[in-house]
Amino acid sequence: MSARTTDVLVIGSGFGGAIPAYHLAAGGARVTVLERGPRLAAGDFTHDLRLGSYTRIVDVIKGDGISVVAGNCVGGGSVVYFAASLRAPSFVFERRGGLRRRIWPAALTRAALDPWYDRVEQSLPVTRLDWDSISYAGGVLAAACHRAGRTCNPVPVAVDTARCTDCNWMLSGCRFDAKRSMLLNYLPAAEAHGAEVRPLHEVQAVVPSWIDGHRYAVTYTVLDPSDYGCTAEIGTVHAKVVVLAAGAVGTPVVLQRSAPALGGIPPAVGRYFSGNGDRVSVAEMDETKVRDLLGLARPDGSAYAALPIGKPITTASFDHLDGSAPEFSRFTLQQIYFPPITNTLARAALGPGWFGTGKRQLRRSWRSWLTVLAMTEDDNEGTFGPPPPTGGFVRLAPGLGLGTMAFSPTAGTRAGWSAADAELHAVLERDGLATVHPWTEQVGGSVTAHPLGSCRIGDDPATSALTDQHELRGHPGLFVTDGAAVPTSLTVNPSLTIAALAERAVPAIVSRARQAGVPVTYGAPPP
Repeated sequence: MSARTTDVLVIGSGFGGAIPAYHLAAGGARVTVLERGPRLAAGDFTHDLRLGSYTRIVDVIKGDGISVVAGNCVGGGSVVYFAASLRAPSFVFERRGGLRRRIWPAALTRAALDPWYDRVEQSLPVTRLDWDSISYAGGVLAAACHRAGRTCNPVPVAVDTARCTDCNWMLSGCRFDAKRSMLLNYLPAAEAHGAEVRPLHEVQAVVPSWIDGHRYAVTYTVLDPSDYGCTAEIGTVHAKVVVLAAGAVGTPVVLQRSAPALGGIPPAVGRYFSGNGDRVSVAEMDETKVRDLLGLARPDGSAYAALPIGKPITTASFDHLDGSAPEFSRFTLQQIYFPPITNTLARAALGPGWFGTGKRQLRRSWRSWLTVLAMTEDDNEGTFGPPPPTGGFVRLAPGLGLGTMAFSPTAGTRAGWSAADAELHAVLERDGLATVHPWTEQVGGSVTAHPLGSCRIGDDPATSALTDQHELRGHPGLFVTDGAAVPTSLTVNPSLTIAALAERAVPAIVSRARQAGVPVTYGAPPP
């Protein structure tokens, strides 16, 4: 077993990990980043769906009632996300949910977070798409919304549109370095200031350090790059400050496993888990009516048949983000593309026919689908069971794992899904334009790529694991800065909010590091 020391240890290299790593390294601290996945550069990303390709960097983690799609590589979720970059509406920060009282810390409002959003948008940066840059599928949604008397707008994305080829392989990473992942900004900037990024290091526990001057010891296993189920070696890193950013599925499991050695953890760890209210639907568009009702046609003469062409997310309807509306009635409807492999997760509401001729018939029209993601207000009802012996979940096969999270939707969550479903039917089934099939939560559970809230910030120790400065209650110098810290679903894609919260948490991390004797300053420019 090897043991090393560092000033600041960061666990995870996605939005929540890369941002603190940069600022602490730029401020003069010795920073080590442990990432459980491999390191790939642009030329390593492949445009295929073979086992061993996308399964190197994407995991589907199945729980009880919910499945999570998560990144597994240096750069984390920023490498496999679809780059939609939206600020959360103001009403989100005032949400009360099933607690019937404000969930977010009093210090956090949309206005308070806006300066941190500004920093992230400058660092990535974020591009405002125009109508000439949207996908054909995005245009179909926009035309259908317009015909139904609704509005639809291009979505801001963290994409260099001059470099983007519209290949639509974002789930497999970006071969063209057009998507602004952490690989292109915060991580290389951190390394330029001396940070060490160590891939294939899966953290197992955080325990008290036995080395003078260090507060925590982090144990890890090094994974075999050809088989993540095999361990090549084990080791320990001792640190004065630890930043935990292993994702909303990984972070609570690490803390649960660490609880005995740490003398206990807050009761909110592993509770209040959210899937961001995600609800996916498949609209089977009628090609003839797309032409006749929407007046659309492609150069080859087809009316649509273009689901896989362009970027995966380009337009959305924000008509139902009304802060004066009742909670659980507010949502975004967003055009989104999923590669064919993810259809194994879909259980369209066709009854037993999904597994027979009905499935085959629906699949034949795949190019004429319009897949829509509704991001609603859920009730943070997810919980985590006892942790597995190692890792964040039990690995069943390449890219597939069994997690310990359970999610049984409350009446509030179901009301949010129902409101979004009703609006989607009203817009897309008008005059027979399409037939909408929601992915049902009865088979395999709901599916999300936006896990949140399993170790959330707040003011009430009974319902939040972290202070409003992202420090784990009762454990000075141990911070959580990933999606696990986000208190509620956001009704929009969460990446920009996770990043903004991580930026906001950095001054407190720097302050705690200085108290631990680390000669670090704060104030580095955007990377």
